[in-house]
Amino acid sequence: MTESTNQFYLGDNLSVLREHIADESVDLIYLQLPFNSNATYKVFSKERSGEDSAAQITAFDDTWHWTIDSERAYQEVVTGGPDKLGKLLQAMREFLGQHDMMA
Repeated sequence: MTESTNQFYLGDNLSVLREHIADESVDLIYLQLPFNSNATYKVFSKERSGEDSAAQITAFDDTWHWTIDSERAYQEVVTGGPDKLGKLLQAMREFLGQHDMMA
């Protein structure tokens, strides 16, 4: 685990927190909206002339799905996280069911 301050990390928040951030050391996590927009966001580039290029690269898919990774993260929090958080997630899952929104 690397120790640093005033760093910007771009990536999956759970992976970044587990690999780079010491426990109980976070002051702020900024998450950019929208969430679960069911859209694919792309990066557009420009030609040397300054005109928009037809080339585009997929930046990320903002579509949530309940997967084995989602289930693993859920179980990790319910069984090993703070008790109140585990109970909250269990109540949400009871209410929503195993729905992609739970992801």
